[in-house]
Amino acid sequence: MLAVIGGSGLSRLDILQGIKSVSYQTPYAQAQVEILEGSVEGLPVAFLPRHGADHKIPPHRINYRANLWALKEHGVTGIIAVNAVGGIDPQMSPGKLAIPDQLIDYTSGRAHTFYEENLEEVVHVDFTHPYSKRLRQLLVIAVEEEQMEEDESEEEMPMTRGVYGCTQGPRLETAAEVARMRKDGCDMVGMTGMPEAALARELGLQYACLALSVNRAAGLEEGPITMDAINQTLATGMKEVKRVLQVFFRLYRERTVI
Repeated sequence: MLAVIGGSGLSRLDILQGIKSVSYQTPYAQAQVEILEGSVEGLPVAFLPRHGADHKIPPHRINYRANLWALKEHGVTGIIAVNAVGGIDPQMSPGKLAIPDQLIDYTSGRAHTFYEENLEEVVHVDFTHPYSKRLRQLLVIAVEEEQMEEDESEEEMPMTRGVYGCTQGPRLETAAEVARMRKDGCDMVGMTGMPEAALARELGLQYACLALSVNRAAGLEEGPITMDAINQTLATGMKEVKRVLQVFFRLYRERTVI
């Protein structure tokens, strides 16, 4: 089964049909994790909003271990993570979609591994390529197909590669931090890509990111970054994200990629 983890602007997945709710008690939280299950394009799909259904959990307080453990328990084998990001690369203007292929973790203090207690031996997982190549390839096809159907110009076509830089949040970054990230090679900045991707790898789950740029990162345009502008971009951009997901699941059903 595939799952979608929704970020800011995607607390509900209205393309999901025949929805039922399943809750799991995990070793990592007192509260249960609720997963919504339905179908998209004839495929069973699970949905989990990482900030909660009411979007009240800030990035640094998300219980990533509980969320990923519950998805694994539910029978999920692959995850499409939807992330709102700030654009660093000049191509990453507001409303632009990207499918990153690398990431840099700038977070601190987050519970970032399942392998830390009661171990028979220390466990290391390979994380050279943090995203699933196969899921990424299918996402790229889905985004390009959806945007061609919408008669988008070449300038609006997605970035099919890129480095996601994950910061601690919940505050936005300083101009100097973004300048440093740009020198490090980051193309976009978000707050929820880690440790989610690494935990998925530890559980053997395929994982790919569909990122929506909702603003230019700090210091790259004049004036402050406002939540009003971000929310406007989220309102239109997440409609496109849902269309891309619908195409993705249709393609997934038609092609055996895993």
